[in-house]
Amino acid sequence: MKHLLLSAALLLSAPLVATAESYPEARAIVSIGGPVTEIIYALGEEDRLVARDTTSTYPEAVEALPDVGYMRQLSAEGVLSVGPDLIVTRDTAGPPEVLDQLRAAAIPLVPVKDGFSEASVIAAIHTVGEALGVRDKSDALAAKVQAQFEDLHAAIDAADTPPRVLFILSNQGGRLNVAGSGTGADGIIALSGAENVMAEAYQGYKIMSDEAIIAAAPDVILMMTRTGTPEMDHGQDDILSLPAISQTPAGENGALVRIDPAALGFGPRTAEFARALHDALRTATAKKG
Repeated sequence: MKHLLLSAALLLSAPLVATAESYPEARAIVSIGGPVTEIIYALGEEDRLVARDTTSTYPEAVEALPDVGYMRQLSAEGVLSVGPDLIVTRDTAGPPEVLDQLRAAAIPLVPVKDGFSEASVIAAIHTVGEALGVRDKSDALAAKVQAQFEDLHAAIDAADTPPRVLFILSNQGGRLNVAGSGTGADGIIALSGAENVMAEAYQGYKIMSDEAIIAAAPDVILMMTRTGTPEMDHGQDDILSLPAISQTPAGENGALVRIDPAALGFGPRTAEFARALHDALRTATAKKG
């Protein structure tokens, strides 16, 4: 019931979370941030894009667009070189002085608030839709995504004890960089109906001691699918055989699940990612003992 009330509240409050800025005539849009770009494609407005940032890799067709650089290391010259008449960006893009330079160039810049929750996904859809002047499309997309969240909530409500999950970002010679609260990993774990074992210990990512990992006693280890980065791409056996992990329920039962890195970005596929993770975690914990 609480999930249904939350879903209704999100839909009713949609006009309050959208930006008042609207640029329906914009035809040369630069999109900065993978989730922002995904929303523009999901709205069917991709023909208005002239460039994207390095984090925007989905759908595959977006990679044909010029790349203006990594979203947190932008240059004003690089963005302006493609002649934009609108910039839509995650509000965590930067550096701040570059964003100030872009505003000074009199190019409309619409920030889309970053967040790791169901509400932040719905709000981002409305913000982008309003910015592009396609509110009808964003209302429809938000309703579709909300329905996916409601299906997820039903599955979670029908499940038993939430699995305890440890998200490992990287393995640096046996020193594990692990997700606390305030991270995309923590957000997707919570949405899947599971418990991040480090959520109450700290915020962000942190190298954890073997003792802390053993004491956390996770049921499942969660890692990203292969990224091409050596520290993040260790195989299952490499991780499960580490001394600290091998002494946890996850290590003892060989419970390791992989997730698409895009799931940590909180775009229009978030409910799908969370449902897939919910199912994968349940399958992994069902093998216990």
